[in-house]
Amino acid sequence: MKTKMFRLMMALVVIVMVASALAGCGGSKKVKIGISMSDFATERWKPEADLMKKQLEEKGYEVVVQEANHDVKLQNDQIDTMVAQGVKGLIIVAEDGDAAATAVEKAAKAGVKVIAYDRLIKTDKIAAYLSFNNVEVGRQQAAGVMKAIDIDNWDVASKGKVRLVKLGGSPTDNNAILFRKGQDEILDKYADKLEIVSDQWVDNWDAANALKLMENILTAAGNDIDAVVASNDGTALGALEAMKAQKLAGVVPISGQDATGDGCNSIVKGELTVTIFKDIRNLAPIAVDLMDKLVKNTANPDLKQYTLAELTNDPSKTGNVMAYFLPVVQVTKDNVYDEIVKSGFQTYDAVYRDIPEDQRPAKP
Repeated sequence: MKTKMFRLMMALVVIVMVASALAGCGGSKKVKIGISMSDFATERWKPEADLMKKQLEEKGYEVVVQEANHDVKLQNDQIDTMVAQGVKGLIIVAEDGDAAATAVEKAAKAGVKVIAYDRLIKTDKIAAYLSFNNVEVGRQQAAGVMKAIDIDNWDVASKGKVRLVKLGGSPTDNNAILFRKGQDEILDKYADKLEIVSDQWVDNWDAANALKLMENILTAAGNDIDAVVASNDGTALGALEAMKAQKLAGVVPISGQDATGDGCNSIVKGELTVTIFKDIRNLAPIAVDLMDKLVKNTANPDLKQYTLAELTNDPSKTGNVMAYFLPVVQVTKDNVYDEIVKSGFQTYDAVYRDIPEDQRPAKP
């Protein structure tokens, strides 16, 4: 009897030891996911990284977040390090869509699933590309500015051609190329009425760079401009600082993008003409859900195949990628309250900051 009891106890000890060993060897070890951000200086990136981290952790993943501070080499090194640390998936906001391809291809070769988040990484080795309809962003920017100057009724004979300034985004961001493609689709329709005074790209989407560029443009043009197509709120607000100094803010129409708090406040003040609303609250959860599916090798019927040539507007690019694009909304003074404030995307106080009480709508 004692012998049987002893054997039973020993068997239980062995079971406990085996279970403990399995747990220590990864039986309950969390799958690791990496998030690589180009920077946190851009207003939207830190909140989105925090949201993705939170939602991935709620699904049981261990999450590593790295920020490259606009340093291309550092971002690639951070990606390499996360792969070496054993991540099974990577969500990447690329500082440079060409340069990031090198690290991403190595990651893919190691079996890591890579999502290009909002900015395309120019390789067919990514598992998916998630963004908004960036060509439509550009179309809506240009259309908003053209409507503001009443281009259809613009009389070239009496006024001369519309003197237009183009301010593109960062040349290393493929989205900036797609925005420009959409802008030009609209602007080309009015080519006989337009004169391009200046066509510039703003490094790092930096407002200070946009300010300097616009100061130089206005000096060279003798302040004689009629319209500005800028590619996001940051660059537009930088340009507006230069335009305010010459009393052109609120006189010369200018576009933006992202429906930032400052951008929407500028709209209600009558300075920024139009911004493009991309509801980023929807993008992060989609990325988290897709990463979960990719890691578990579950199909996602929402993804569609596109060629790299069409996504980059570069016919020399070869290969295909799976992608998903969210819709965008043009926002002006007429609909900023309904689209931005009532939806909770920006707060009432942020949008109507410094606006007299008798000129504000009622709080929602």
